[in-house]
Amino acid sequence: MVAAPPVQRGEVYLVALNPTRGREIRKTRPCVIISPDDLNARLGTFIVAPLTTGSHPYPFRVACRFEGKDGHVVLDQVRTVDRERLGKRLGVVTGTTQAKILGVLQAMFAA
Repeated sequence: MVAAPPVQRGEVYLVALNPTRGREIRKTRPCVIISPDDLNARLGTFIVAPLTTGSHPYPFRVACRFEGKDGHVVLDQVRTVDRERLGKRLGVVTGTTQAKILGVLQAMFAA
């Protein structure tokens, strides 16, 4: 059996988000891994935030450009997913985008 490659913060994967409830983001869509690498190396779950191109610029959504498309990292839809939900690795968001994500998360949870 071949070990799965390590999953790292800032990487973007296709993630199967269904089943969902209510206003949760649905479908299989790109998500940014936001959990720390220490957790990613030890657990079979990952904290992710969906990427979307159809979003409003709220203060808790980080504008980004990924795969030639403008969109947002939707930090109000953060969730934990099992490794089985991860599909294809699509790439990595920029260091600037990663820093903005961490800054917004810090502001969201500091209050």
